[in-house]
Amino acid sequence: MPESVFFITNIKTKTMKLNLNTGQKLFFTSDTHYNHANICSATTKWVDPVTCREFKSLEHMNAALVGNINEVVGQDDILIHLGDWSFGGFEAIEEFRNRIVCRNIHLITGNHDHHIERNKDGVQSLFKSVSKYQNLVVKFENGNKMIAKSEVRFALMHFPIASWDNMARGAIHLHGHVHFPADKRIGMGKMMDVGCDGNNLYPIEMGEVLRLMKGQPVKSLFEFDHHELTENYN
Repeated sequence: MPESVFFITNIKTKTMKLNLNTGQKLFFTSDTHYNHANICSATTKWVDPVTCREFKSLEHMNAALVGNINEVVGQDDILIHLGDWSFGGFEAIEEFRNRIVCRNIHLITGNHDHHIERNKDGVQSLFKSVSKYQNLVVKFENGNKMIAKSEVRFALMHFPIASWDNMARGAIHLHGHVHFPADKRIGMGKMMDVGCDGNNLYPIEMGEVLRLMKGQPVKSLFEFDHHELTENYN
């Protein structure tokens, strides 16, 4: 297995560190659901299609999602996908990965990504890393004006969680799964749904995440969580 690729089977994981070079951008997205017929209005069998995406065909949806990523994410940028990549087995995983020009994609697996676990050997060459949960530290070459710091911390998982590592120190929890619209994607405290449905089916750039999280309190979903009572490190 290449050193840059790893599979994580439990929540305990090493922190991933990314150093952003000048001009390099970091994007997040989730829940693309490539090839998922029921999420497309033209092919759905759901009784209540209110949550479906309005497209004239499944391939139209697939092409739009891939095109949106390629429109904003450059070849040398970094894209972190927070799960529910595609339907259709390994062939679909490979097809849609190859249609995206970005060379640096990390995948956090979701509840519909069980086929990825069954195809570990093939998936290894497609993504920089594959995990179920990831603590992330992003370092900036010349600092970041949005947070006036040289680094920022994230806790990444497909599912929203109530409390996360380094929460009291301002770590931002990014998740997918819930398919929230734009007006509901920011949760209590420093947490946010980065699923594509809440961002006009586009990935969201880290700078926009930081802008939206600025001023959000350190707040847990639990009524009493001693982590949010710790000295605020923001």
